[in-house]
Amino acid sequence: MNIVCLDMEGVLVPEIWIAFSEASGIPELRRTTRDEPDYNKLMYWRIGILKEHGLGLKEIQETIAKIDPLPGAKEFLDTLRSETQVLVLSDTFDQFAMPLMKKLGYPTLFCNTLEVADSGEITGFRMRVEKSKLSTVKALQSIGFDTIASGDSYNDLDMILASKAGFLFRSTEQIKKDYPDLPAFEEFDDLLAAIRSAY
Repeated sequence: MNIVCLDMEGVLVPEIWIAFSEASGIPELRRTTRDEPDYNKLMYWRIGILKEHGLGLKEIQETIAKIDPLPGAKEFLDTLRSETQVLVLSDTFDQFAMPLMKKLGYPTLFCNTLEVADSGEITGFRMRVEKSKLSTVKALQSIGFDTIASGDSYNDLDMILASKAGFLFRSTEQIKKDYPDLPAFEEFDDLLAAIRSAY
């Protein structure tokens, strides 16, 4: 039995931190997992910048409320979910993701959670499990699923490479260059066709 594992940001919805960087006028927050392979390092760095500027969860959620899924993402997801099992695997946090899941028709999402003080300051984060995307894919395989995975960033590569079939979607030129054997797509129709061919 197949299960498709999709990254969320950059694949189904815009990058939350880039949107917040633009809304807050803090260019450093544009840095994402496309630029920094070490997720813990990236998150602690982001939390430091938020603290420096006195920004917290409320301000980020206000930006997220204005974000819509990427054009065609919901239709792509609806079609895929009508044909096979789909799981959205993201290193984001439930406090960020839930408004976006509503706009996508509530697909199943596995992500992490933020530690937030009563003041709204983001003080830390709890990862669901170490290497959450790869760990989840391996767990699914251990209970009889064949995984098909797609994502755009460094933190998606493990799950893509460990799956029966894996695809880059709207990735960076550097990642495509570093992994020339991975099929790379820019349009949802092409990604859908590639996933179907892997069933």
